[in-house]
Amino acid sequence: MNGFLPQMTALLQQAEEANPCSSAGQLGNQSWTKDNLCVESYHGEILYYTNRWDALCPYIDVTQDMLDMARKPFIVYALPPDGAYGVPINDQYGLVHTASPAFWQDPRRVRKFGDLDKLFRNFHYSEDTIAGCELSVDDMYEMGSEHFASYHIHDMEVEGFIDYVRKLEVLVLRVHADNGDLVLTDVSILMPERDQVYGSFCQWNRDYKNRSPGIYACLLASRWAAKNSYRYYNLGPVGDYGYKSLFVTDYEPIYALALTEHDHPLALDTTSPLHTDFKPGEWNQIHRSAAGA
Repeated sequence: MNGFLPQMTALLQQAEEANPCSSAGQLGNQSWTKDNLCVESYHGEILYYTNRWDALCPYIDVTQDMLDMARKPFIVYALPPDGAYGVPINDQYGLVHTASPAFWQDPRRVRKFGDLDKLFRNFHYSEDTIAGCELSVDDMYEMGSEHFASYHIHDMEVEGFIDYVRKLEVLVLRVHADNGDLVLTDVSILMPERDQVYGSFCQWNRDYKNRSPGIYACLLASRWAAKNSYRYYNLGPVGDYGYKSLFVTDYEPIYALALTEHDHPLALDTTSPLHTDFKPGEWNQIHRSAAGA
């Protein structure tokens, strides 16, 4: 009987080595296997791959083993700005310097924020800080199913969010109308190591569009960050979201990398992300120094 356990352990190790899909990787807030790392994305009908944290998480790091494991073409956005991988793309993170009195005293913001408060003066606001390890996929769909459907966020990316926050806390802000309608649910990741609150997603009720609930959610999250001594509220990428300009005080470059064969249909289509987000000379540039940054 004493010799059985070592023998069984050896057999399990052999099985894992024989099945590379079972081997897991871990880095910072991320964990993955060969089976769940890559998420199918499409440019028209052309298939390429992103990763499980792409839609909802910031500062996605990589390892060489991860890159070797990934299906190609493989694009990773939002690499850490203080890391060694990737090249800067056209878009940027928009940061709100919530710790700065100048942000709150700016006359235009004072006026706009006052207008928003008037629009929502009879609404009810709640805030909850939740340990990420307590969140389930079902919780996520309860808070964001309509948002995920509208923005084509894959089930694997929702699972990636749960993976990313398992050692972090999540801020959930909700606003209800007097009649009980849920007007908005805003979800952010608390990142004390970066002194940031990162705005992951906001789902809002289209019946209240004329009250600008998405912009109001940014104001609520910025106020929460200031009240809880976070230096910045991170609005995420700002290139396609003009309304975020009301809040942005600082910009942070977004780094990305793309691995592809040069004759792949994605590389041959000049309207694809390989061309709109990268220069062809940057394809397959893994290390930042190699890209001339």
